Amino acid sequence: MTPPGERIIDRSDEWFVPRFGPRRFRVLVGLLFLPYTGMVLSFTALGALLAPVIDWERVAALLVIYALALGIGAHALDAIGKGAAKPWGSVFASRTLRWIAGVSLAAAYAIGAWYMQRYAPWLWPIAIAEGFFVLAYNLEWFDGRFHDDAWFAFSWGALPAMAGYMLQTNSLSLAALALAAGTAALSVVEIKASRPYKALRQAARTGGAVDDAHLRTLEAILKSVSLGTIALTLALALARYQTG
Repeated sequence: MTPPGERIIDRSDEWFVPRFGPRRFRVLVGLLFLPYTGMVLSFTALGALLAPVIDWERVAALLVIYALALGIGAHALDAIGKGAAKPWGSVFASRTLRWIAGVSLAAAYAIGAWYMQRYAPWLWPIAIAEGFFVLAYNLEWFDGRFHDDAWFAFSWGALPAMAGYMLQTNSLSLAALALAAGTAALSVVEIKASRPYKALRQAARTGGAVDDAHLRTLEAILKSVSLGTIALTLALALARYQTG
């Protein structure tokens, strides 16, 4: 039963939500935002691929860390909603989402702490900053001051790329900083297209007038920038792996 005053939202028509399975499963997959999470995971891998020598175990570890912290933890917090509005409805209770977020974030930091104390202590400032943004961005702390496009690009575009390089080298370089600028720019493209896309989708669900051509254009941008980033990263990773 929907609590009084809560908006009923069904985002199962989003392009990244499977068209099969029960609603609970589809919402679970949807709230993970897999293509956009995949972009951030790709940024960490791109950072690692800049290192002169790559430790593939550390690449995999950071992928797991960001999958837990962002893919599950941050998106679970975001799904709790603001006020009476829950972006994915009431399929999962707020208490359940808090538990999911807490466990996934604790696991991410447990793994990260082990690798940082062993290989990359200079990664701690980035880890602390990312933890802050998980909470400040998704829970809109400080009156939503950190819930904007610039902080989104910095926290989920620039920092993951720097983290990927730093876990390999325990240092930063001009090349890593240049990459971080590029991944931040890709994040800007994603968020600038995502916000109006979400608004148009919601308008369509509530029977409002929607420019279908504009909606399709925004969706094409989101698919291209996310899936294209993932594909390019896979290609570069395969090339580095094959050449040793």
